[in-house]
Amino acid sequence: MTRGKGAAMRRIHVGNALSAFGLGFTVPYLYVYVAQVRGLGAMTAGLVLAVFAVAALIVLPLAGRAIVRRGPLPVLLAALVTAAVGALGLGLAGTATAVLTASAALGAGQAVMQPALATMIVDCSTTETRSRAFAMQFFLQNLGLGIGGLIGGHLVDTTRVSSFTLLFSIEAAMFLLLVAVMATVRVPSAPRVGEAPRQSARGGWRQLLGNRAMVQLSVLGFVLFFACYGQFESGLSAYGVEAVGISTSALGTALAANTAMIVVAQFAVLRFVERQKRSRMIAVVGLIWAVAWVVAGYAGLGHGSQEMATAAFVSTYALFGLGEAMLSPTVAPLVADLAPRGMAGQYNSAFALVKQLALAVGPAVGGPMGASLHAPYIVTFLLFSLGITWLALRLGRELTAVQDQPLLARNRVVAKGGAAVGPVTAEAQA
Repeated sequence: MTRGKGAAMRRIHVGNALSAFGLGFTVPYLYVYVAQVRGLGAMTAGLVLAVFAVAALIVLPLAGRAIVRRGPLPVLLAALVTAAVGALGLGLAGTATAVLTASAALGAGQAVMQPALATMIVDCSTTETRSRAFAMQFFLQNLGLGIGGLIGGHLVDTTRVSSFTLLFSIEAAMFLLLVAVMATVRVPSAPRVGEAPRQSARGGWRQLLGNRAMVQLSVLGFVLFFACYGQFESGLSAYGVEAVGISTSALGTALAANTAMIVVAQFAVLRFVERQKRSRMIAVVGLIWAVAWVVAGYAGLGHGSQEMATAAFVSTYALFGLGEAMLSPTVAPLVADLAPRGMAGQYNSAFALVKQLALAVGPAVGGPMGASLHAPYIVTFLLFSLGITWLALRLGRELTAVQDQPLLARNRVVAKGGAAVGPVTAEAQA
């Protein structure tokens, strides 16, 4: 990596941390703010969370094309300004219409940040350094979310609207600060669709859907996010309260255990993961999560003491964190390596869209099951985790040797005295 790329990558990582900090700063308190502090009721508060998801689903297909044509930086800056307007609007909104409009702006802006930042990481990294770059991104995102949630929780006071206005104003200022930081990034020139013969947006999506490996990775990604991230704050927490009988403080401990495992394990597992086939690592994550669901089943359906049940439930979140640490240097770099030359933005946006769909469907399915159908809930998501292993092994048959294990490319270069042999992706050649 050149000095210029290294400087750009450091600013991108700062951007990831600040955007995650802003998200953790306010999102956990949206429901209580809208329903209780503003007195707009539970239905309006529920609609706010739905608007977040709908806004993301609307803008992500458009964002991918914009990133390909204009580059990730202009799209990111526009998303940051939109999110800042939405955050400030939420802090000042006093009616349901104003709250929903501001939520749409904040949700759309935050949704577009993810693929834009991911594409900037692709442009500033090589096939060999990409896994480490995305691992650092995931590490900083979790750190930012945790610190943001901690500080935000100490600032808010449900008896004072002004405390929430301050909270959202700080978030808006954070996004504008991020505009200033990211505007200084000099992203290396990457090929854009506009430099090639013009293609329609439909043609770009047709090309993506014709990539069998990307389609299989998208299906796998949906199951990954549906069976893990989509359950954290809905089905699994409902199961913990209703079946395990844990307290809210114990639930907070479980969430903290998840974050702590990611922070501790991320770079400990990175060197090991980099040396293995990506498809096999994803398959191993499916097995780890299957064990996590078995442990959760013991916590809620076993006949041990309350202390043992609580410890098992906390361990479930920690096991999920271990799997997440193994996925971060695996899945996102694979999306980039599957993208044809100049199409990383569209592929990142498509995968972000799949993630958003899973995060919308996951709570809707898992929440009611976790609260009332305890045994079927555990069995269902245990099977989904085993399905991850099966889908990952199938995906491995669609990947080239270098796509599945990028370290092979570097080894071949060394073996041949600098002349790589074997299939190399377009991104690796860029």
